[in-house]
Amino acid sequence: MPESKTAQKSDTSESSAPASESKNTPESSTPAPESKSARESPKPAQNTIFMEEFGDVDEQIGRDFLKEIQDDPESIKRLLEEFIHISYRYEKDVKDAKALYEWLIETLPQAVWVYNQDGSFFYRNTQAIELQPIIEQITTPAKSKTTPNFTALTTDSKPSELEIEHGGRIFLVQINSFQSRMLITATDITTQKRQARLASMGQISAHLAHEIRNPIGSMSLLASVLQRSASKEQEPIIDELQKSIFRVERIIKATLLFSKGISANKQPMSLIELQDELSAYIKSYSFSKQIDFDFDFADQVARLDKDLILIALQNFLFNAIDAIEESENPQGRIQMRGSIANNEVEFVIKDDGKPFDDPNILFEPFVTTKLKGNGLGLALSNQIVHAHLGRIELDIASKEFHIFMPKV
Repeated sequence: MPESKTAQKSDTSESSAPASESKNTPESSTPAPESKSARESPKPAQNTIFMEEFGDVDEQIGRDFLKEIQDDPESIKRLLEEFIHISYRYEKDVKDAKALYEWLIETLPQAVWVYNQDGSFFYRNTQAIELQPIIEQITTPAKSKTTPNFTALTTDSKPSELEIEHGGRIFLVQINSFQSRMLITATDITTQKRQARLASMGQISAHLAHEIRNPIGSMSLLASVLQRSASKEQEPIIDELQKSIFRVERIIKATLLFSKGISANKQPMSLIELQDELSAYIKSYSFSKQIDFDFDFADQVARLDKDLILIALQNFLFNAIDAIEESENPQGRIQMRGSIANNEVEFVIKDDGKPFDDPNILFEPFVTTKLKGNGLGLALSNQIVHAHLGRIELDIASKEFHIFMPKV
């Protein structure tokens, strides 16, 4: 019996030894392997909602929501359908907004380019595609032929606005940065430049006309005195002198009218009165070829500014004479008609002289292809017709001008 007790005690001490050793093992020692039950315990899913993460109010709302889903699964389906419907509607709104701003950009009178800051392409409208060479003029060479280099445009050494000539027209190029993108626009300012040039030329011409008018008046007076006392041999010389003075006076008058603007003072008049005046003007104009003049003006009354209409028609007449003079034909024919129909006055001018060099510049001020002239004749006539609320139509093939204006 005592031996049994001893053995029992020994077993107890042996079984307690490992426990003592485990207690004295440092924390850095290898942890005991997990039990099978611990390894097989399920881990919470990523989307699992832990109510302890919410406050009391949020927790109650979450519980109510989960309960509603459990009680009525169809509610989730309805929510999803509503969400999908809203998503589609939002997508449609975005597409409509994009289509709208693209349409607005297409209707702009400017060419529009949008580039990212690194020079990569973002957007451009149709006009920008046609004017793409402008981009090549304002950018510095880049390693890639398809990616322009905008570094020079972002420095202080380059202006944000510059004028570039392309295809015979002048464009104002404006460069702006916005939200890490480069916005470039090109606006055609050819008309504005032309108007500014014409204004300057008109001022200079008006000043010269004033300076020339006084001595020309004196020369005209002296020529009249000489004509009264001239011999038969001297008369042709004096006639040519008077014709030259008449041409200069006509240019001075046209220049002053063009520079100050035109306003029509309409009065009742018969169209046949214009025929007599135009026939008299022919005697004052110098030309060398045989020209047949066919005038046919109806004896009908209209409200017109007679002085201005005479200036306009004589410009067309003299322009026709010059065209015959510059042609290769030894003679020519000019037709002028005036009539009224359907409460509208119509003048027709036709000649068989030299064809038009460029019909597009016929009414451009200070532009002429004639050997003599200052380029103001038809431009002034066009202004006079517009002052009468009229219009000019041209048949290039037959060299026929049609002038229409209201009867009253």
